[in-house]
Amino acid sequence: MKVIMFIINQIFREAPLFLSIIALVGLLLQRKSASEVFEGTFKTIIGVVILTQGTNILVSSMGPLGDGFTALYGLSNETALHPIGSDNLISQYGSQIGITMLIAFLINVCVAKFSKSKRFKHVFLTGHHLFWFAFVFVAVGVEAGLSGASLIAFSSIFLAIYIVIAPAIIRPYVKNVTGDDSFTLGHPTVILSLVSGLLGKVFGNKEHSTEDLEISDKWDFLREITITSSLVMFIVYLVVGALLGGKASEIFATDKNIAIYALMEGVLFGAGLTVLLAGVRMMLAEIIPAFKGISDKLIPDAIPALDCPIIFPYAPNAVLIGFIVSMITSIITIIILGKTGLFPYAILPLTITCFFEIGTAAVIGNGTGGLRGAVIGSAVAGVLMIFLVGFSIPFLTKTVSDWIVIFGGNDFSLWTIISGGIAKLFGLGV
Repeated sequence: MKVIMFIINQIFREAPLFLSIIALVGLLLQRKSASEVFEGTFKTIIGVVILTQGTNILVSSMGPLGDGFTALYGLSNETALHPIGSDNLISQYGSQIGITMLIAFLINVCVAKFSKSKRFKHVFLTGHHLFWFAFVFVAVGVEAGLSGASLIAFSSIFLAIYIVIAPAIIRPYVKNVTGDDSFTLGHPTVILSLVSGLLGKVFGNKEHSTEDLEISDKWDFLREITITSSLVMFIVYLVVGALLGGKASEIFATDKNIAIYALMEGVLFGAGLTVLLAGVRMMLAEIIPAFKGISDKLIPDAIPALDCPIIFPYAPNAVLIGFIVSMITSIITIIILGKTGLFPYAILPLTITCFFEIGTAAVIGNGTGGLRGAVIGSAVAGVLMIFLVGFSIPFLTKTVSDWIVIFGGNDFSLWTIISGGIAKLFGLGV
């Protein structure tokens, strides 16, 4: 058990280590030279570290913006609930979460190896999301009154179903964007991306891509995503700061002039996106060829299911459009719902979900319906995201409702509702 928990906590949850081991095994199976094995393994781990650091920079740059929107619309950080919290759940049920991850991952590998359908031949390699989905399903099981073996069985079944089905559902849409079938997504964006992709097909125009936006020669510098993203975030911060007025410095926790602060936060965002995209390119260049060794030797025709930033380089303009559009529609939805009283708890602007999950959804929408598909898809996804988080909170009131309020509005919320609804339907734990 100590060995298993070491593997789960020290390797599975560390994306750079997990993916570098996958690359190492793949390269060894291809009988590459010692130099090629060493280079491929270390470039993979370095690429993932660069990607992770870029993600951290982006999250850091978006954090104050979320606080600004919260204050601007008089929202509360209190959910009027008293959950035990994510840290306590992990400390109390860490073993169950770890065992759930391992069982579900082994089921995923077996399905990928023995399935006759090419659609299900993938291996979920986004280790940190494997952990967080196990965390969510264990929390739902605890809410249902399950414990011991029944809790592990419940959470393992739902986690296995998710990591087998979700990457398979989104796989054709990823292929449509990338032009090949070398990877799929292993990320909680699937429901939002699926909605965006379907809306793009119906209402979009694939001939006019977000990446083909016509820009005059004098504005040619805007074609550089680093500059464009920095300017967009600078303007957003500037507008929010102006609306906050005298409270801006306090809420943003800065003694800088608001214009200077907005500029630096915008540049920080652009830098984070640049770092993230560099890490993605480095990791892709190594992990895809290396995984081919595992596919050829151990799991024929399998592809990896990877984190969502892996798709950003295919339509970086769409990512930015998805973020901005979904922030607008989600905040409008929050304000309207706040006046209707549909949910008896506060729902906050989900800045992180808007960028990563709906940014990905916009890329998928662009793939099926161009610029119009990206805009319509991300607009609807922004509304759907708020309803998903709102309806998922009641299934986690005693455990991690505070966590889902910040990181939900995506597959985490959807599968909380599905698994929690089934638990209640069958009276599990009663």
